[in-house]
Amino acid sequence: MPYPVFDDVIHEPHRLRICAYLVPAAGRDFGEVRDAMGLSDSALSKHLKALSAKGYARLERGARDGRQVTRVALTASGREALCGHVAELQRMARIVGADRRESPRSR
Repeated sequence: MPYPVFDDVIHEPHRLRICAYLVPAAGRDFGEVRDAMGLSDSALSKHLKALSAKGYARLERGARDGRQVTRVALTASGREALCGHVAELQRMARIVGADRRESPRSR
């Protein structure tokens, strides 16, 4: 079980979705991530730059069929940070849920 830690970099909604999207794959094409997230190239690049700066994502550039392609992968530390962030969100949700069950609000 990862240690619950709130991560400001991952918490931004697009970055949280990007990280979750990258979890099941060893890497995905930049265009695939862009289309799945519904972002422009520049917006995705900005989010990937923030994730890369923390060491959470890795960009791998190469050629395929004579074209330049960029693959995006979540690093081991990115996976760990995502799991810790999700664990913290779950911990917070349990607190809120317990509070709502213990003290119903008057209407």
